[in-house]
Amino acid sequence: MAASPWALILLLAAAFAAGTGATTFSITNRCSYAVWLAAIPVGGGRRLNSGDTWNLEVPGGTSAARIWGRTGCNFNGDRGSCATGDCAGALHCGLSGRPPATLAEFSLGSQDYYDISVIDGYNVPMDFSCSTGVALRCRDAGCYDAYHQPNDIRTKSCGGGNRSFRVVFCP
Repeated sequence: MAASPWALILLLAAAFAAGTGATTFSITNRCSYAVWLAAIPVGGGRRLNSGDTWNLEVPGGTSAARIWGRTGCNFNGDRGSCATGDCAGALHCGLSGRPPATLAEFSLGSQDYYDISVIDGYNVPMDFSCSTGVALRCRDAGCYDAYHQPNDIRTKSCGGGNRSFRVVFCP
């Protein structure tokens, strides 16, 4: 029995919508101290106390994005400063943080790519993984899984349309 044209249109629309939806980044702080989350261009900025987890929704197709932890922060409302990873005193970052900062970097698309970078320095131990890929681990400034210079090849990939990533500070 042949499918009706409307059924095919609905099936294609559902497949397209599934490929362009938001991706969830589950970000957990296991450090014994507060880490102030930063994310660009998706505007993350909040305090994560020890044991806290925050789910950040990132639109499909987001490229050249970063998540990092800031330490030694003091905020009054949306303004303040951080000892590491500071973004010009803003709680919700609109630009990259000041070094040192351990970075979780990613691009979402037909193929999702992710990496950890310590090119801008190292400030917080981090694990970074997607639901269908390899976990990257960076526990010290010399960690093997991280970019140490711009031409390193430590990027990992997971199938496009992946809907779940995990970042853990002080794993």
